[in-house]
Amino acid sequence: MNARFSVCAAALGAVLITAIIGACSGGDSSVSSTSAAAGKAASSVSNAAGATAGNAMDVVTWHNDIARTGQQLAETVLTPANVTKNAFGKLAIYSVDGAVDAEPLFLAGVTIAGATHNVLYVATENASVYAFDADNGTVLWKVSTLGNGEKPSDDHNCHQITPTIGVTATPVIDRTRGPNGAIYVVGMSKDGSGGYHQRIHALDVTTGAELFNGPTEIRATYPGSGAGSQNGTLTFDPGQYAERAGLLLLNGVVYTTWTSHCDYMPYTGWVMGYDANTLQQASVLNVTPNGQMGSIWMSGAGPASDGEAIYLLDANGTFDPTQNEHEMPINGNFGNGFLRLNLAPLRVQDYFQPSNTVQETNEDEDLGSGGAMVLPDFADANGKVWRLAVGAGKNSTIYVVNRWSMGKFDSNADHIYQELVGQIRGPMFGAPAYFNNTVYFGSVNDTIKAFTVSNAALSATPSSQTPNAFGFPGATPSVSANGASNGIVWAAENGSIGVLRAYDAANLAHELYSSVDAGARDQFGPGNKFITPMIANGKVYVGTTSGVAVFGLFSQ
Repeated sequence: MNARFSVCAAALGAVLITAIIGACSGGDSSVSSTSAAAGKAASSVSNAAGATAGNAMDVVTWHNDIARTGQQLAETVLTPANVTKNAFGKLAIYSVDGAVDAEPLFLAGVTIAGATHNVLYVATENASVYAFDADNGTVLWKVSTLGNGEKPSDDHNCHQITPTIGVTATPVIDRTRGPNGAIYVVGMSKDGSGGYHQRIHALDVTTGAELFNGPTEIRATYPGSGAGSQNGTLTFDPGQYAERAGLLLLNGVVYTTWTSHCDYMPYTGWVMGYDANTLQQASVLNVTPNGQMGSIWMSGAGPASDGEAIYLLDANGTFDPTQNEHEMPINGNFGNGFLRLNLAPLRVQDYFQPSNTVQETNEDEDLGSGGAMVLPDFADANGKVWRLAVGAGKNSTIYVVNRWSMGKFDSNADHIYQELVGQIRGPMFGAPAYFNNTVYFGSVNDTIKAFTVSNAALSATPSSQTPNAFGFPGATPSVSANGASNGIVWAAENGSIGVLRAYDAANLAHELYSSVDAGARDQFGPGNKFITPMIANGKVYVGTTSGVAVFGLFSQ
């Protein structure tokens, strides 16, 4: 294994930077390049092979792209100059029939009933999916994911998703599927006999009608002796799990990942793929098949991808410190790991595990509360191009992994590309964002902090930070910009009064707007956890416990 950087905050606030370079079983997994200037991004992150958008401003998946960067780069209306209390604020609230835990999605120029609309798609915990005219709030269609005689699931006496569970995960849209485009949705329900159901739906984006003979009941088995197994086989129990993490559409497969209700046993770490054209199951993986726990929830973040593999942070669960000759866990258990999943077949191809992973799992300080993000390729000072991903969990450490050689496990040290310890104050219950060679993190009881990328490494300390801190669950920032200019970082603040905030992306100390500064005018009710603002066509959309708050310029 090799490690390029280890960055730690010492006890009295000094920063220790340690470079650890050694031999790696995977070799030197950088890419030589003479075309990229040192320290610059060698390529941009795209939706290649992923969810398909037909317009540059479309938002078709969680955090804008399959890399999960949170960048809306086609925003031509909102700028740091006009996002002010006097010019910008709440325009409307689009009411729905339940909590909006999934990020709303957006398509421009959709033809519905003979007219062209910009459309906002909203899913609720009452198991409904709405299509709103994004500009005026008219409901264009509404459908339910419930079967006959069913209702949304109860909350299993768990406060995490309450009072009902319908659609929790952010859907994903592909404008090329079916006759008009498809939105893929996972819904949970309970039938009249007390049985629970999880189903994947493909809905026509223009009518809400079911496509591809859907929905498909989600069922799965996997070989293993882990929690809940019988005779060497694990069987997926739909009532025991929730689909919290956003859906990922990659190479024609919709990937779902599964978590527990309040850690109620038994449960293990399921990943399932469904063919986007047929809704038939394409692949199944369990990342703790011979152990327990190890769910995938990431505070609603979707699994990330570079178009070649899937990257995710697994929650606390069984990990096997004993490794085989390939440095893989001997019993195939990857709890509390930063994982790279190969697509065909679906399997764990590589991983990074903190050296104190067993302690972290025992103390519920796992990685899995945070989401992974794939960075663009960056060249170091020698011109080598590195393919990196980044994430953080509950232990206030930022992990930067080499996607081609992640570091695996050593109980004595973390063999990882770069590690920033103590630079974020609290645990991460969300995901970072990326814009213009800068990574933005918002942990619990901490400010949002910007870390610049230079010579293929994050800065050892923040380059800027917001003037205010965010309570639980912190913030998952989003970014709006017109290409590389007019960057704005947006964040939703949880609490008894929800708050939308905006900052200059080049200097987070410069707050542009806060909904609380306008008094009652811009209030939109109590906050909702794990919410990231969605920006499209001059408006900012924020999910609430009963609808979507819409912000924009008063002159629009």
